[in-house]
Amino acid sequence: MDDNERIDTVVGQWAAERPDVDLAAMTLMARLSHAADLVNARIERLAKEYGVSRADGDVVLTLRRSGEPYRLSPTAIARSLLMTTGTMTGRLDRLEKLGLIARVPNDTDRRGVDIQLTPEGLRQSDIAITRHNDLLKEISGLLTPADRIELDQLTRQLVSGIGALEP
Repeated sequence: MDDNERIDTVVGQWAAERPDVDLAAMTLMARLSHAADLVNARIERLAKEYGVSRADGDVVLTLRRSGEPYRLSPTAIARSLLMTTGTMTGRLDRLEKLGLIARVPNDTDRRGVDIQLTPEGLRQSDIAITRHNDLLKEISGLLTPADRIELDQLTRQLVSGIGALEP
């Protein structure tokens, strides 16, 4: 039984138990959620090939996309990744041990520290982002170009709508 059949089975069980409930939204969200889980699992496996978690890789790639000198404050990195600075410490420690980042003094605040990609971090991030993008192209290539455009528009609309529902 494939994943779609498993989702259909679950929804079918609910339909049998609660025929009064319209389950179209449940079916759609189950498929979207499962698709996201499958993509995230593939990205996590790719990150492990580099000896990091996806979350650690996000830090390295955030520094890379920030442009030269590939240097940001821990607060700026945390803000970019929608996380707390407390969560950053462990990630930064791991990445520093791997030689991908360095803690360097802040130019304007002697008490502050910035995080900068090392030459090895820059090299590995360039390889990783190419492989990451290739993976995403492979996955999105399962759809036609027209379907990709439509799905992008629909998910953009969904993300905006969900964001508007939040208090």
